[in-house]
Amino acid sequence: MIREGHQVISTAPKPSQASQASDASRDESITAWALAARAGDADAVEQFVRALHRDVLRYVAHLCADPQAVDDLAQDTFLRALGSLHRFEGRSSARSWLLSIARRAVVDSHRYAAARPRLSDVPDWQVAAERVQPRDLPGFDDGVVLLDLLASLPDERREAFVLTQLAGLPYAEAARASDCPVGTVRSRVARARATLVDLL
Repeated sequence: MIREGHQVISTAPKPSQASQASDASRDESITAWALAARAGDADAVEQFVRALHRDVLRYVAHLCADPQAVDDLAQDTFLRALGSLHRFEGRSSARSWLLSIARRAVVDSHRYAAARPRLSDVPDWQVAAERVQPRDLPGFDDGVVLLDLLASLPDERREAFVLTQLAGLPYAEAARASDCPVGTVRSRVARARATLVDLL
């Protein structure tokens, strides 16, 4: 990047128009296969899965802390997608629709793992449990106050704030999950922050 006055000029190579057109054409083909699969075309199901399998594996591996769970999560993603394919209408690309399902599969696996009891080799499990408790975090009362403050936000602002600030999603992913432009997510988060500051 080169800074000129107040303007930042990126020196990174921009994707060529041919590569952008190729990506758009690929997305259109994948979306067409998803729509054909929805109509019951078995070959289209195979083409759809084959075309996006690598993308789903890479995305899940990026989100997931456990490399051994990547294949299972990718399989879960496709099972969920094929089970809900009848609801896919093609309003967005099939790729972004499938990656949002993959994100939900990873989040659900984290929730399941957090709720599942873990075995311990330590004879005094109570001491071990106390040692791993987080320290210097807001207490229960602070959590209740935060929930009350978040509940006072309009739905769209609350969703954008929770996705980006609490769940830690990048703005682009939050935009895909919310089905709105990235700029809208940024605006909603800024307004949510301003409202929360005023309420505090």
